[in-house]
Amino acid sequence: MSWARIMAPLAGGKGDEAVLTAAAALAGPFGAEVAAVHTPADVADLMPWMGEGFMGGVQITAIESLKEASATGERAARSAFDACAAKSKTFISLESPVWAGLSMQGRLSDVVVFDDAAARGRGPLAEAFQQIVADEQRPTIVARPGFNATGVALVAWDGGKEASRAARTALPLLQKASRVVIFSAPTATSRKFDPADLQAFYAARGVAAEVQTGGEGGDAAPILLEAASRLGASLLVAGAFGHPRLQEYIFGGTTRSLLGAENGPSLFLSH
Repeated sequence: MSWARIMAPLAGGKGDEAVLTAAAALAGPFGAEVAAVHTPADVADLMPWMGEGFMGGVQITAIESLKEASATGERAARSAFDACAAKSKTFISLESPVWAGLSMQGRLSDVVVFDDAAARGRGPLAEAFQQIVADEQRPTIVARPGFNATGVALVAWDGGKEASRAARTALPLLQKASRVVIFSAPTATSRKFDPADLQAFYAARGVAAEVQTGGEGGDAAPILLEAASRLGASLLVAGAFGHPRLQEYIFGGTTRSLLGAENGPSLFLSH
């Protein structure tokens, strides 16, 4: 089991270089291809605001400005792509309908890499991040400073569907990690589970994982972040959006807390 295609959505901005650097670092141990996907704003998104059957001077100017910005962004994205050190790489610039193209590229990739800004809901790729993680349910890495594809990995485990999916989907990456720790916080859930079951699952697939438990109280995020910091983990594997997204948006949720953590580890998320 391996990964062959790492997707890196690009906005044509200053964050592109860091995303491509992380994607290249992830692709290296697998000999995988980096697919750089320029994701511009979509002209079609303006149409509902234009008024049916009417195109005045202001509307035309807005469309032309958006097209010009897209072309400028593509040039910047291509420049970052040219500087990317990945041994195998391809560049794709999406056209309208952009979201449909982004979805398709995500479906044809093993994992998608975003930067911290998009994960925090900032910048032009914030909506793309939500689409890929929650709607398309693609395995996603939030690459933060210090991302290391072969470092210490902490797997958050509560026996639930989302955590199980993340734990399984991350297996190729965990097989490359220098150390894998399965971490559970029994006080943060009412679910009955045994971390040794996941440990046995990994052992059968060549991953010698340790098991640790800890934490007090009902909020899992600070418990996981403390454990990641203590263990020097460069990656935290976690299920995403265990509750409906609207509910998580309103009430917070572990996913939102992990995404908003200052100086937290890089994240591997799967919904």
